[in-house]
Amino acid sequence: MVDIDMNFEEAIAEVQKNGAKLTAAEWLGRIEAEYGTSPLIYKKLEDCPEALISHLLYKNAVTQAGALPPKTVELISLAVGAALRCDHCTSYHMQVAKKMGITNEEILEAVLVAGLLANSSVLANAYRLVVPEKEPCVGTCAIQ
Repeated sequence: MVDIDMNFEEAIAEVQKNGAKLTAAEWLGRIEAEYGTSPLIYKKLEDCPEALISHLLYKNAVTQAGALPPKTVELISLAVGAALRCDHCTSYHMQVAKKMGITNEEILEAVLVAGLLANSSVLANAYRLVVPEKEPCVGTCAIQ
């Protein structure tokens, strides 16, 4: 799950020592070596190493917060990728989930929950727009 196996201070020291371009290439290489591939966005961000490094540092900060087990974080990542209909995200997180030993049943359940919520969101927004006198739309959908 974790793409960079170091803390923030160690990561910054590596960037300062090796420079952004070399560090980004090395980190991308580690990801590809561990998972057999890397997300498409990582490959595209390699052309802007500062953005790739920033993204990976942010990702690690979020995923290493520690309140959720890594398996749960990966299932959330997979489910959100599926709900957003991002084929690249879903494919990558499917590979990571399999590598972590997450079962097909667990993956299916996470995706079904994500689909349920995505569907509910579509229905709720449509209902408020179609029948505004019964359930007035508030927030961003109320902006005219």
